[in-house]
Amino acid sequence: MTKAQVDPDGVTVVIPCQDEADALPSVLAAIPIGYHALVVDNGSADATASVARLGGARVIREERPGYGAAVQAGIAAAHTDLVAVLDGDGSMDPRELPGLVDLVRGGVDLAVGRRRPTSSSAWPWHARLGNWLVAGRLRRRYGLPVHDIAAMRVARRATMLSLGPLHNRSGYPLELLVGAAGEGWLVVERDITYRPRAGGVSKVSGSWVGTLRATRDFLGLLR
Repeated sequence: MTKAQVDPDGVTVVIPCQDEADALPSVLAAIPIGYHALVVDNGSADATASVARLGGARVIREERPGYGAAVQAGIAAAHTDLVAVLDGDGSMDPRELPGLVDLVRGGVDLAVGRRRPTSSSAWPWHARLGNWLVAGRLRRRYGLPVHDIAAMRVARRATMLSLGPLHNRSGYPLELLVGAAGEGWLVVERDITYRPRAGGVSKVSGSWVGTLRATRDFLGLLR
C-alpha cells in the first residue's frame, strides 16, 4: 500500500510515546487482532523505538516536542480510514477500543473514552479536579456531552485532519473537542477502564506542577 492509499476497513492505533519502553510491551500485546499499532517516538531517551518494533508496531519519529505534535504526526502517517489514539503508559486497555470503533462505524464522528479509575492511585485527585473543571466548561460553553478530555478517542482519519493543525502540546485533546463542537460533530462518550501506569511517571498527572500547567493551558484555550 502506498502512502496515498487508505485502507477503508482498517484501524490504526496511534500511540504517542516519550520514554515508555517499560510499559509498551503490555500495551502492544493488548492491541486487538487486525488493528495496526503505530508508535510515535517523541524524543525518547530510552529504548522506546526498539521495544515498539519488537512488539510488532510501526514506528515513526516526531522531532517537534509535545503530545499534540506526536498525535498529529501519527494521524497523518496512518494508512487506514479509522484512527484510534491512546497513551503508551499502560493506563488504558486497548481491548476496549472496538467499542469506540463500532460507534464511529455506526455514524458517530468522534467516540471518546471517559476514564473510570480502578484505584485512587490510578488518577490522583489533583488531576481529577483539573479534568472536572475543564470538562464542566466544555459542557456549559460548547454543549458537549463529555465528562473527560478524551484521553482515548476514535474517529475517521479524514475527519480529524479536516480540523487542520491543533495544539502541539497537552492542549491537543481539548482543542480537538472544541473544534468538534464548532464543526457540529456527533461526539459520544463511553466509560473506559483507567489503571495505574505500567511504568514511569506521568508528565501531567504525576505532579502538582504538571497538572497545574496542563489545567492552565486547557482553561486558556476555553476563554
